Amino acid sequence: MTKIAIFGAGAIGGLVGAKLALAGADVTVVARGPHLAAMREHGLTLISGGETHVVPVKAVEDPAAAGVQDYVIVTLKAHSLPGAASGIAKLMGTDSVLVTGINGVPYWYFHGLGGPLGGKHIESVDPGGVVWRTLPPAKVIGAVVYPAAEVVRPGVIEHTYGDRFSLGEPDGSRSERGQILSKLMISAGLKAPLRPGIRDEIWVKLWGNLAFNPLSALTGSTLDRLGTRPDLRAVARTMMVEGQAVGLAVGAKFAIDVDKRIDGAAEVGAHKTSMLQDLERGRPMEIDALLSAVVELGDLTGVATPACDLVLALVRERARLAGCYGAHEGTDRA
Repeated sequence: MTKIAIFGAGAIGGLVGAKLALAGADVTVVARGPHLAAMREHGLTLISGGETHVVPVKAVEDPAAAGVQDYVIVTLKAHSLPGAASGIAKLMGTDSVLVTGINGVPYWYFHGLGGPLGGKHIESVDPGGVVWRTLPPAKVIGAVVYPAAEVVRPGVIEHTYGDRFSLGEPDGSRSERGQILSKLMISAGLKAPLRPGIRDEIWVKLWGNLAFNPLSALTGSTLDRLGTRPDLRAVARTMMVEGQAVGLAVGAKFAIDVDKRIDGAAEVGAHKTSMLQDLERGRPMEIDALLSAVVELGDLTGVATPACDLVLALVRERARLAGCYGAHEGTDRA
């Protein structure tokens, strides 16, 4: 039986872990605090599609207690990864696979790419290259996460919409390890295709996040207002055009145009972005993976990003004053 660990078994990790366990996988969740205690005592509860499932899972705080896994699915926020890397490494053996279901530009982005940036680590998401050295990118399968879920109380995950969890090898291959994972996740009721161009999919999701998340944190506005008010839409569009230029410079392809991407976000309605929710709840904000990294890649490729630079400076200061900027300051520019 395939052994799968979920590191960071919050909303998305809990959703994936519960679905895989229901499908018969050998699932261990790594968590802490009341959430861990509840899962140990009562199991992991998943509310989805009008049904409630209580799933027995192995739940540990120390990753070493779980032993080596076949797949380790990491669903932390990006700023938590450097501090968690050594713990994740305890789950990894010679043939273990790391699945990074994390928003933003991933630390492994330039692994396996040629050209002058091939093999380069991204300082704003991996200060000093610690994650790259601790969790070698050769072990990674990338993932783009689309479902929405919430921890409604310790040990209980409510899944509100979405079931797509795209997977992709950094080199675009249809590897055996990727196909095995894809089939496991599909058997668990998730749409989990193995894509040949996972970086393109990362960029299309990031494209909206790099603008809407920081703008929502600065203004308090929801997606419908950011996407439909002409003044706010113009700011978001300018940032996204800059971001697209950066993406193109590092080889990404964009399957839709910028206005369709904005319209799609606006159609979500009066939704608060994750960054605005984190600000309101006093939690660290994903500024570096969603925007600092784009600015850093612009510097590396010689693409000017003046609007992104300006918004980055403002949202960093907003987060600092609220005590919501993460463990490191990202790549500040002179």
